[in-house]
Amino acid sequence: MASAETLVRSICRSFPEVEERPSHGHPAWFVRGKKQFAAFHATHHDVLRPHLWCAAPRGAQEALVAAYPERYFRPPYVGHRGWLGLYLDGGIDQHELQGVLTEAYRAVCPPGLLARFDEDARA
Repeated sequence: MASAETLVRSICRSFPEVEERPSHGHPAWFVRGKKQFAAFHATHHDVLRPHLWCAAPRGAQEALVAAYPERYFRPPYVGHRGWLGLYLDGGIDQHELQGVLTEAYRAVCPPGLLARFDEDARA
């Protein structure tokens, strides 16, 4: 099985017009080099397990953290903007991760690119 970082990187790079570059010392992914939608953390401050911070649709953070607090959390610094945290240890469900990252990408994607992304997904 691929490492959590490799899996996140593979999914993020599969989206159109995504650029990877470090943000605050961690791998992060941006749409058209501008809008960040995800960041991978092997560890961060007092969280000593691999995890992801990502943009999320309105209400997703609250719903997922309430339903699955052992898996999802409100990340520091960006949680107040509705971003979602996801622990990546203990077995990664690739379909779940794909869904979370797809929604993160969609949350920051410009309208024209999003329409093209949706059209390609339907094809």
